[in-house]
Amino acid sequence: MGAEAEERPHGAAVVVDGFGLKGPRGWAFREVSFRAGPGTLVAIEGPSGSGRTCLLLALTGRMKAKEGTAEVGGLPLPKKMAAVRRISALGHVPGVSELDPAFTVAEHLGERAMLQRRFDGSVRTFLRRPSERRAAARARIDEAVAAAGLDLAALPKGERTSVRDLERLEALRLSIALALIGRPRLLAVDDTDLKLSDADRAEAWALLRSVADSGTTVVAVCSMAPEDALRITTLDTTATAPATEARAEDGKDSEDAEDASGTRDAEDAPDTAATGAPGEGDEADSSDKAGSAGPAHKVSKADRADRPAGDLTEDTTEEGAADALAETGRA
Repeated sequence: MGAEAEERPHGAAVVVDGFGLKGPRGWAFREVSFRAGPGTLVAIEGPSGSGRTCLLLALTGRMKAKEGTAEVGGLPLPKKMAAVRRISALGHVPGVSELDPAFTVAEHLGERAMLQRRFDGSVRTFLRRPSERRAAARARIDEAVAAAGLDLAALPKGERTSVRDLERLEALRLSIALALIGRPRLLAVDDTDLKLSDADRAEAWALLRSVADSGTTVVAVCSMAPEDALRITTLDTTATAPATEARAEDGKDSEDAEDASGTRDAEDAPDTAATGAPGEGDEADSSDKAGSAGPAHKVSKADRADRPAGDLTEDTTEEGAADALAETGRA
């Protein structure tokens, strides 16, 4: 009972200060700063090509930032990227963690549970009887499926339904269920509201909100963030006045975040201008509790002098993230 309680997800505080990632074609994102307590729903909002996916992957230890500092669950980035990957999980991220359309739902769930047991299990787990291991795997699958709100009985062929036959919202639920099998402290999801109707979009956010309420910190990329999320807004670097805005709407504070610190690895750290609530000039560095209006952060991103002339960063969610992974390096 005690061991099971220790395995249950508990959110990771995220502290970001002047975070930036640069690839061969220029800055994917720059000067991002915000704080999110455990169990916070963080929405990275912005147009395609504004570095949303790269920021998501950098915060989960899948891409190496070039400047600034960040901590996830007390682990500094980019110094502890492997450790951050162990406590985080990716849901749907095109080009990185996609569902196989030829696999059935049962095959996806079974494979993920098997891999989780193989790479994350203790020696005592392998000493159990096969029947006990199967029962434990089934219990973990059922727990993740329930948390993701995926009704297997309602699918056309139940668990034997192929991914290609799933609706967009059902596929999103499946990808989140697969990520939750590992009981991560941080869940990352890309293209949360892509190709969803208004009703389905509301259901998707309700799902992510419930995951956050259960204790897991959630970071989700979207085109339009819900009002109750900690909103991080990225702007296209091709705009006339490029900038990154981080707006805290209703995030949760964390005591861990107050004492967090990270390592700095930047050639020239840019100046950061933070703007508080309207009419205030004090720097705002943390979000308010849920239910209260949080401070607004406006972070400058105007330094593009080191980008070659005519070389504009136009990463799309799918192709741009894959290129950046290949060119920047994936630990």
